[in-house]
Amino acid sequence: MDGSRYKRILLKLSGEALEGKGKGGIDFETVGRFCGEVKQVGEMGVEVGLVVGGGNIFRGAKDHGSGLDKPTGDYMGMLATMINALALQAGLEQQGVATRVMTAIEMRPVAEPYIRRRAVRHLEKGRVVIFGAGTGNPFFTTDTAAALRASEIGAEVLMKATKVDGIYDADPKKDPTAKRFDEVSYTTVLAKNLAVMDATAISLCRENKMPIMVFDLMQPGNIVKVLRGERIGTIVQGD
Repeated sequence: MDGSRYKRILLKLSGEALEGKGKGGIDFETVGRFCGEVKQVGEMGVEVGLVVGGGNIFRGAKDHGSGLDKPTGDYMGMLATMINALALQAGLEQQGVATRVMTAIEMRPVAEPYIRRRAVRHLEKGRVVIFGAGTGNPFFTTDTAAALRASEIGAEVLMKATKVDGIYDADPKKDPTAKRFDEVSYTTVLAKNLAVMDATAISLCRENKMPIMVFDLMQPGNIVKVLRGERIGTIVQGD
């Protein structure tokens, strides 16, 4: 490996990160930049699993006043993640990166069904694996799906790519005195309800001793910098 601290990672990308500067939808220039960084990571010898949200397309029933019940809204959100997964696959393959999309909801003409051993084999062959459709179950977020897949594939770290540069003790947009953590424990994140991932995802990572690295995706090159051990963002680990 070319200077990477990790051999296998799970990268969690929010759907909103694919919007670029727009509101909703997919900005393919942003997708292209992100895919270029993932290509660099692969060239470092790092195996990459990827989970993407769907918030740029659909955020769930409760936000729309639509009358949809929770399970229906969640399934619609899972399908939105598949649209993003296919966009990322296209962006990666355009740059010559072998990629497989695996889905927790069977849709054979579109993607492979998720099978853990097959996913691991793809990773071992140097393919980027994009895990779509969340966990395949309503009432679970894509953050929880990321924690689950990271644990299943034996990733060494779950990298949460966001629009902020780490975890703060308060909302930095509202409180100018908010302080950023360099490192924080799972228990502190849960006890203080720090806005990074939902409690189910944090608990799953704690149970499986899966470190979570939270960093700013909007700064070009940050993924590679994190992998090389530069002090960027916040790491969640330890009790």
